[in-house]
Amino acid sequence: MKINDTGRIGGVNPYKRNIETQRQEAQKQARRKDEVSISSEAMEMLEAKERSSDPDRVKKIQDLKQQVSTGTYHVDAGEIAEKLMPYFKKFPGN
Repeated sequence: MKINDTGRIGGVNPYKRNIETQRQEAQKQARRKDEVSISSEAMEMLEAKERSSDPDRVKKIQDLKQQVSTGTYHVDAGEIAEKLMPYFKKFPGN
């Protein structure tokens, strides 16, 4: 029986092969380019911000804030009901 078989010294180590494969995959991932995508919600927020810089809209908002703070702002219940009606018609059983 041979204790030191010289034929095994040059054998392929499966763990070493696995490590080399992992290194190659890491290099492929390192070569990837970064990508940025903007969600539709973020685009809506950006558009809303652009609209808020409109001078007419800013004036209207300031007027509404002043009316609310002084207590002179009145809400028409009929208009609110008309706006909400399509929403409630979507539910079954109504």
